[in-house]
Amino acid sequence: MLALGFILGRAGTARQDEAKALNRIAFLILQPPLIFLLLTGLDLPSIHFDAIGIYAGAEVIAFLVALAIARLVFRCDTAEAFLLGMCVTFVNSLLYIWPISALIYGEEGARPIAAIVALDASVSFSFFIIAMEFIKGGNSVRAALPRMVRNPVLITIVLSLALNLARVPIPEPILTAARFAGAGAAPMTLFALGVVLSAAPLIPTPPVIAISALKLLAFPLLIWTGFAVLSPENSWQAQFLLNAGGPAGAMAFSLALLHGVRTDRIAPVIIWTSTLSLITLAWLA
Repeated sequence: MLALGFILGRAGTARQDEAKALNRIAFLILQPPLIFLLLTGLDLPSIHFDAIGIYAGAEVIAFLVALAIARLVFRCDTAEAFLLGMCVTFVNSLLYIWPISALIYGEEGARPIAAIVALDASVSFSFFIIAMEFIKGGNSVRAALPRMVRNPVLITIVLSLALNLARVPIPEPILTAARFAGAGAAPMTLFALGVVLSAAPLIPTPPVIAISALKLLAFPLLIWTGFAVLSPENSWQAQFLLNAGGPAGAMAFSLALLHGVRTDRIAPVIIWTSTLSLITLAWLA
């Protein structure tokens, strides 16, 4: 779907304004049901929280390093540097790695990836959404708070976790509707992303090379080191490494479009990591 959108965008069959509208619909309308299904269906007692802690620690370190490089070396503004840091740590787990893992290992075998998606959806993604609201809202709580309260993704995350913790059974018609709507999130987002990325330059610049290297090399190395030192026998290590070797998440690009942040560096990072990660994912899987 990503490649199809890219080809049709280059051919002029699909336009940029159409793709941006599709991206907004997928982000605000179709992804919440997908997140709802994942978070309400997650078996919280079965989660290896030691593995989650190692992964989260690696995310924090990688993000801070990427943020510092983007701001101090490449002189990016705060919003762009934030999203470039997100490209390094926020893997396209929900729309890319989770389906691959489920196909290879089955639903039960994909539980570690589902746990990472839950972590990223409930903590990391919320952090970036809220941070971008403050950054683009002039650091004003009064300006950012109304937008956060109305954000469908944030509402879904809070509601889903509350229902899961309270062990509230979800009626089957709601689950059916969520499955039906959520199934369109990945293909629509990836197609729209491909169309928009078709207008981006493909020649990698120094910032693109640096951020892509941090994503595909440094971040997996941090994960591997964390497990080797802190939990070498952890059964979730292999799947967490698989996830770390995935491409930069489309969410950074979606947030850039939503907030009017320049994408001439973010877009090539996603293109190159999506292409090169085919090698790392095939090896790690």
